[in-house]
Amino acid sequence: MEDKVRVLLTEEEVDKRIEEIGAQISRDYAGKSVHLICVLKGGVFFTCELAKRITVPVSLDFMSVSSYGAGTKSSGVVKIVKDLDEPLDGKDVLIVEDIIDSGRTLSYLIELLHKRNPNSVRLCTLLDKPERRVTDVKVDYVGFNIPDEFVVGYGLDYDQKYRNLPYIGVVEV
Repeated sequence: MEDKVRVLLTEEEVDKRIEEIGAQISRDYAGKSVHLICVLKGGVFFTCELAKRITVPVSLDFMSVSSYGAGTKSSGVVKIVKDLDEPLDGKDVLIVEDIIDSGRTLSYLIELLHKRNPNSVRLCTLLDKPERRVTDVKVDYVGFNIPDEFVVGYGLDYDQKYRNLPYIGVVEV
């Protein structure tokens, strides 16, 4: 049986908001370059679209972290699955994530990256669920605050399905 996906944010809404975030990042990093760290797998769609809209020089690296294990609830234990390829010394780092809920993973990641001597570390997310936060995390750039629903599309998946949807949807059962 096929899942029913209800549109939460249209492709046009997402595209317009990414354009706005790219412009804000370009203003904030004027005269500098920004080193984007894409958090895999879900962050790759957002990171690519965002990078195209940033007008200052951009470099890019990838990291994969997990705090889930086998279930759908966060275990609280963060594991580095794929580490960065490049050192961060003196770079202005912008972590790019698809969604932030509990904040545990990002809190750990920010602390880890600060130890690698970057010039700065900021955080950008397409989607934020602030009411799910259990760890205080400062998010510098937020695409959309969303309700506590299970969302898919634009890199977010349900059992590895729906990542390629060009909009943000909610899987309804």
